[in-house]
Amino acid sequence: MLEKTTRINMLYDFYHLLLTDKQKTYMELYYREDYSLGEIASDSNVSRQAVYDNIKRTEQLLNSYEETLKLYEKFLRRQELLSQLKEKVVKMERSEELIILIDQIQKID
Repeated sequence: MLEKTTRINMLYDFYHLLLTDKQKTYMELYYREDYSLGEIASDSNVSRQAVYDNIKRTEQLLNSYEETLKLYEKFLRRQELLSQLKEKVVKMERSEELIILIDQIQKID
């Protein structure tokens, strides 16, 4: 469950600009603020089922965007390669400047 939540949060970070305001609100409340479906439904004056359906459709939409654009996959791969590069640079003499550059690249994402 934690892996799914982490993945959805990351997909949301990459693709939230493509969502409607209602989708963003429900996703933020559910995944970021840890609201229950009932709490979101009560605050939004809709049924719990309506909130559930909206969140599930939005999850599918985020996964669909990822299947097409692969921004999250590329991000993970880039982070892995930077980690490997940093490990190799650390072993080199006088590597401080390169390590600083790698750290700066990692912070961009």
